[in-house]
Amino acid sequence: MRIGVATILSLLCAALLIALSGHSPLAAFAAMALGAVGSPHQIGVALNRTTPYLLAGSGVAICFRAGVINIGAEGQIALGGAGAAAVALVWPSAASALTVAASLIGAAAFGALWAALATVIHLGRRVHEVLVTLLLNFVALLLVQQWLAGPLGQFGAGFLQSPEMPAAAWLWRAPEFNAHIGFLIALITAAALSAVLWRTPFGFALRVAGSSRPAAAYAGFSMFAITWAAMLLAGALAGLAGGVEVLGVHHRLIEGFSLGFGFKAVTVALLGALEPLAVVPASLFVGVLEAGALSMQRQTGVPSALVVVIEGVTMLFVLAATVRRT
Repeated sequence: MRIGVATILSLLCAALLIALSGHSPLAAFAAMALGAVGSPHQIGVALNRTTPYLLAGSGVAICFRAGVINIGAEGQIALGGAGAAAVALVWPSAASALTVAASLIGAAAFGALWAALATVIHLGRRVHEVLVTLLLNFVALLLVQQWLAGPLGQFGAGFLQSPEMPAAAWLWRAPEFNAHIGFLIALITAAALSAVLWRTPFGFALRVAGSSRPAAAYAGFSMFAITWAAMLLAGALAGLAGGVEVLGVHHRLIEGFSLGFGFKAVTVALLGALEPLAVVPASLFVGVLEAGALSMQRQTGVPSALVVVIEGVTMLFVLAATVRRT
């Protein structure tokens, strides 16, 4: 309900801005819709764009539910992509399923390890998790850059990137839609996380800890254990998001492939009210907007940057509704 109202209000604001710039709002939105869902191929592009937001956003939602403010998805996604690339490039087996599975496990492991480093600093040195996770994003991006300039890089390439991965490591794609299987993985993950959150003692502990730490302590829940569990789970999902992006879209590790993904994951987590299943429409909303943005710019002349305005205004309306209820 909240995301629906916020979306309608933000689209009305965007329509007003388009009209003030001398363009037709209806033509702009029609061009955006056609660019995102006007053909099976465009639908596939929108789903591929949605997938990393859904995976990483679900993990961020779990962290926020536990009262742990994890802003480190950006770096965890980057390292997840590096982990997937490293495994795919050295895996000896030619069996496609084994190669893909090993690469995705490597991606999740790298993301979880980076989240573990942030957790060690946060709990061991009592540094606020927002500061730790935010600053480690920049370290992660520099690490990936260094690896691409060294052991993972393609010799002679004019851009920092790895060699193309073997076809056995590519994610399976639906032929007509060109959408990779990562979106199905993300949907299953969101459904599983929702079941864990609402149907298990662990999920209950997360919700109590996020609502009141004194109440969680009184109930016998360990905030130390809850923080570790939430951070590792979120890091693994963000790493998996990076692996899916690398294996399903680029087929190689490219410098800067993850820029903006982690912060968009925070956006979709908040738009989805920190409920993994509600993160699905929130991430689809962002993915469809971005998939249709360039088409809108080409056909009507409205800048594609308007999508960022819509996302930002939607976020403001959601936050305003939350504060008003509180």
